[in-house]
Amino acid sequence: MPEKPIIGHIYDIQGYSVHDGPGIRTTVYTKGCPLRCLWCHSPESQTFKDELSCMLMRCVGTEKCGLCLKACPRNAVLPSKPEKSLLDEGELITKVHIDREKCDNCLACTKACPAQALMSSGYDISVEDALQRVLQDKAFFGEDGGITISGGEPMAQFEFTYELARKSKLAGISVCIDTTGCCEGTLFDQMIPVTDLFLYDLKHMDSQKSRRLTGVGNEKILDNARRIAAGGGKLQIRVPTIPKLNADMENMRRTAEFCKELGDAVTLVQILPYHRMGIPKYERLDRKYPVPNIDAPSDNFMEERLAVFRELGLPVQLH
Repeated sequence: MPEKPIIGHIYDIQGYSVHDGPGIRTTVYTKGCPLRCLWCHSPESQTFKDELSCMLMRCVGTEKCGLCLKACPRNAVLPSKPEKSLLDEGELITKVHIDREKCDNCLACTKACPAQALMSSGYDISVEDALQRVLQDKAFFGEDGGITISGGEPMAQFEFTYELARKSKLAGISVCIDTTGCCEGTLFDQMIPVTDLFLYDLKHMDSQKSRRLTGVGNEKILDNARRIAAGGGKLQIRVPTIPKLNADMENMRRTAEFCKELGDAVTLVQILPYHRMGIPKYERLDRKYPVPNIDAPSDNFMEERLAVFRELGLPVQLH
C-alpha cells in the first residue's frame, strides 16, 4: 500500500524571503502557536483552525458581484454602506462586512469570492507538495539560502516540520527552524540532526513577565535553548524589542548574559525593533490590536540596546 502522506496546516509559503535566516530563503509558515504575544504581527498564525480573513480593498462591490451574500448559509455576510470607489471616480460601491457573531467560519463565502477579498487564513498541504514548492526556488538559494519553517510555532506540527526538514536536507537544501522554543525538549533532540540553524526567540527573561506578555512562562524556552546548544545545534537568537513591555535595559542585560552563556552555539543575536505592520491583519480578522499605544523605537533607543550585547562580545545585528 502507498505510504499515507503527512499533512501540515499552513497559512503561506513565501519565496525570496531575506529576513528569515541567512541568504535567500523560501519560508513555509505553519499555523498554530502556544504563545499569545501582545505584539504578535501574524495573528492569522495563532490558532490551528481556519478563520475568515477580509481584504475588502479587493471587493468589487455587490453591484457587480454579490456572490458571497448568496453563498453564506448563516446570512453573516452583509452589504455595508455605499462608498466612493477608489478606481472609478465618483462611482458608489457597496462592499460587504462580516457579522462575526453569526459567522461560524464555514468559509463558503471564500469559495464564492472571485476577487479573493474573502479568504481562509490557512490550508492543508502535504510534505511532498511543500517540498516541491521549495524546490522551485532552489536555484536562487546560493551557498547561504534554503528553507525556513516558521509559524506560528512549527514544532507544534512536529511530524510535518520534521519530515519537511529531513527531506529538504536530503535534497541538498539548508534548513532553518524559526521557533519560540516552547515545546517538549525531546523534539529538539530529533530536530538538531536535520536543522542547520534555529532562529530562536527570547521574549523576556523574567518568567512572570513572560507569562503576562506572551501567555507562557519562560522556563521551558530557556531550558530548550540550553538543550540545543549542548546538543550541537546552532542558534540565531532573535530579541523582539518592544518599548514599555520588554525593552528595559535590565531585561536586555539579562538576555545578553543568557546568550553569552550559550557559548559558540550562538552564531548571531538579532535585535528586532517593534513595528506596527501587523495591524491590518488584525483588521482583516475583525480583532482588536492588543497594544495600540506603542510607537516604533527610535534609532538611539535601539543603539543603546545593541551596545549591551556588544559589551559582552556577542555578534549582534539590528534586524
